[in-house]
Amino acid sequence: MDFTFSEEQLMIQQAARDFSQTELLPGVIERDDQQKFPTEQVKKMAELGFMGMMVNPKYGGSGLDTLSYVLVMEELSKIDASASVIVSVNNSLVCWGLETFGTEEQKEKYLTRLASGEVIGAFCLSEPEAGSDATSQKTTAIDKGDHYVLNGTKNWITNGNAAEIYLVIAQTDVEKGHKGINALIVEKGMEGFEIGPKENKLGIRGSDTHSLNFNDVKVPKENRVGEDGFGFKFAMKTLAGGRIGIAAQALGIAAGAYELSLKYAKERKAFGTEIANHQAIAFKLADMHTKIQAARHLVYKAACDKDKGENYDLSGAMAKLHASEVAMETTVEAVQIHGGNGFVKDYHVERMMRDAKITQIYEGTSEIQKIVISRSILKN
Repeated sequence: MDFTFSEEQLMIQQAARDFSQTELLPGVIERDDQQKFPTEQVKKMAELGFMGMMVNPKYGGSGLDTLSYVLVMEELSKIDASASVIVSVNNSLVCWGLETFGTEEQKEKYLTRLASGEVIGAFCLSEPEAGSDATSQKTTAIDKGDHYVLNGTKNWITNGNAAEIYLVIAQTDVEKGHKGINALIVEKGMEGFEIGPKENKLGIRGSDTHSLNFNDVKVPKENRVGEDGFGFKFAMKTLAGGRIGIAAQALGIAAGAYELSLKYAKERKAFGTEIANHQAIAFKLADMHTKIQAARHLVYKAACDKDKGENYDLSGAMAKLHASEVAMETTVEAVQIHGGNGFVKDYHVERMMRDAKITQIYEGTSEIQKIVISRSILKN
């Protein structure tokens, strides 16, 4: 495919690149070390329009295409994957789901605030016993006529404490299985809604990850997204687009680690010459560059499929599977190229290696992506 970017797309890419260098890079090591949420940086990303990039301007968004969004995600992730996942969840999982399937009233009340970055959102699907097996929801939303009574626990929720608006997937009719699941809009502060402690994570430590507890939370019926029983399809359709965002994040992590490695290899000397002149290092860089370029094409292809209105289940799954594997492989090699320096925080690549691992797990593990891919190719 010909990925020739428009002047607008190039400007957006450059804006994200400049922002990452001037606003994300300073303090990124400290935020990771202290598990500090990038509050000020998120406000500035909202000012740039990054929190509702694909949302129609009538609802406070930037009205951009998926490819522009991917370009921004890639640039942010080169520097700070914790910041980029906040952008990804708000755009791909929360704003997109509400704009695509929400009522006009829901869009006016919630989407406008989310797209402008006035507040951020969270997508609540995973549970202690329902991660990859999303059909096994234990959280219940009992229909009480004009409202639902919500009970249960969600975990691994990105933006768990920082969010104000939550999309919660819950079982309304157990006998109907996945056809008895609904998606509900829950607001922070609703009685019975409690936020659990922050998770102490390996990577993306600046990201706000919590468990959530719902104890007889009354959710108005008008806060249901879609028709009764649409919740599981809502979650799956939303995650399909979310995978493109995470694929772009993985691509950015890999590209960032490669760029640091290339620079280091040209400066660091061993045995009388720059280490880039040693074949062992040069071949590592060659492999990294090749794999990143392949991942980039898969990610851009998935974004273009989405923009053209084509089915992107397969291309999105392939992009996430490959890009996440490349992110892990590339960051491990980046640490190796940096040698002892790669093992300390000041050189950034150890953080990137830790951040890369989650891209193989969240929004569908690599194993789930292989299920999606194999089912797609075998049915044809």
